[in-house]
Amino acid sequence: MRLDKFLSQQLGISRSLVARELRAGNVMVDDEVVKSGSMQVGLDNEVAYDGNVLVQVTGPRYFMLNKPEGYVCSTDDPTHPTILYFIDEPVAQKLHAAGRLDIDTTGLVLLTDDGQWSHRITSPKHHCEKTYRVQLSEDIADDVAVQFEQGVMLNGEKSLTKPAQLEIISPRDVRLTISEGRYHQVKRMFAAVGNHVCGLHRERVGEIRLDEQLEPGEYRPLTEAEIESITVPR
Repeated sequence: MRLDKFLSQQLGISRSLVARELRAGNVMVDDEVVKSGSMQVGLDNEVAYDGNVLVQVTGPRYFMLNKPEGYVCSTDDPTHPTILYFIDEPVAQKLHAAGRLDIDTTGLVLLTDDGQWSHRITSPKHHCEKTYRVQLSEDIADDVAVQFEQGVMLNGEKSLTKPAQLEIISPRDVRLTISEGRYHQVKRMFAAVGNHVCGLHRERVGEIRLDEQLEPGEYRPLTEAEIESITVPR
């Protein structure tokens, strides 16, 4: 890879800014100052910027994060802090959330730089299940589980939701599993049956469950089995 392209990716800056840093002598390759961005660098080269060695990322990466409330799942937002605040990885800006959560929703977020892998989670044709723990403002009605199993009409939609499974833990504490990802779907489903969601926490995506050892704001790499559970549906 060209040195200027590598630096642009690593530092998250434009090629023109990279050229300026090169001219200033701020870049070293294998302990020698390099001022030409056309130089080819590989895994056997050590590239340093301003005295700090840059880690070269190889291959796709996969992580789970226990998202706290108050953070958005985009990688760049001018008004709200993003989940990348918690990710201490090289070139973290290249990661994206495979299925976003609202700013006030907590729980499992999967991050990757593998677009095909995340597509298997977000694409409607793959029917990837997601499970949420839901806190309600009113007691759940007796017939809601049947309604959700049959599908409900959301405000502004033209088709029923796909069958969903509702587990009642207590009158205002339930667990909902859905297999699609319409806009604000969980909140809108409960609104459709006359209730209001006051707390929402995602526990599962496909076969991947939120690691109970992760505190809010903590993350870890996915295991090979977790990665493969999305790549090879079970």
